[in-house]
Amino acid sequence: MAMLKYLLLPPLANGLLTLLGMALWSRMRLLGGLLVVLGLGGLLVLATPMTSYALRQGLEPAALAGPSQLREARAIVILGGGRDVDAPEFGWGDAPANASWRRLAYGAHLHRQTGLPILVSGGRVHDEHSAEASLMAAALREVFEVPVRWMEGSSRDTAQNARHTAEMLGADGIEHVALVSQAWHLPRAQAEFERAGLSVTPAPTEFASPPSGGTADWLPRAYHLHQSTRALHEWLGRAELALRERLLRRGE
Repeated sequence: MAMLKYLLLPPLANGLLTLLGMALWSRMRLLGGLLVVLGLGGLLVLATPMTSYALRQGLEPAALAGPSQLREARAIVILGGGRDVDAPEFGWGDAPANASWRRLAYGAHLHRQTGLPILVSGGRVHDEHSAEASLMAAALREVFEVPVRWMEGSSRDTAQNARHTAEMLGADGIEHVALVSQAWHLPRAQAEFERAGLSVTPAPTEFASPPSGGTADWLPRAYHLHQSTRALHEWLGRAELALRERLLRRGE
C-alpha cells in the first residue's frame, strides 16, 4: 500500500506519466504527447500557490472558537507528524519534525487554557530506536514545560494511532478527546478516532494561507508542490477510508 501511494502522488506519478509519454511518442504521437503534457504540466500546476491552497482548503475544518468548545473533552491527544533524524541542536538524537512542533505548540496552548491532560501518539514507523511519542513528550516537558500523562508509542499510522489511543484512554474511562493535528490532516484523523470508539472535538492548527491575489499566485514553487502533495495524500486517504467503510457495510 505504501508503494502504491507513492506511485499515485507527485512528483513520481508525474515523472512516470512523462516517461511513458516519451516512450509512446514514436508510435502513438497524440497519446504520448498528451501524457507528457499531463505529467509536466500537472507538476507545474500543482506547484502553484493557487492550486495548493485550493487542495488544502477543501480539507480543513473550522478553527476552535475558544476553550469553551473543549468543555466535553477529558484529554488532549496530539498526533505525531514525523521526526528529524540525528537533529544535533537539542542533544536528544532524533527530534520532532516541523509538523510535530506545530501540533505540540498548539497542544501546549490548549493545555494551559483548559488544564486537560495530554496524550502523545506516535511510534516507530521505520523501526527507529525511540518512539516518536517519546520525542514529543521530551519536547513538551523541556521546551514547553508541559507535562504528558500518556505516551502511545506503538502505532505506525493514523488508524493505529486511533485504536491504540482508544484502548489506552478507555482504561481510564475517557471517551471524549480534543484531537490536535494540522487542519488538512484532521478530518481523516477524526474519522479514524471516531471509528475506534472515541468522541472527538477537532482542534486543528496550521491552516492554509490564502493566495495574495497577484500574478505570483500562479508561479510554480517547490514549497507549494510539497503542500499539494500532502493534500493529495489526504484526499487519497479519505477515498481509502470511504472504500473501507463501504466494504464493511456490505459485509454486515
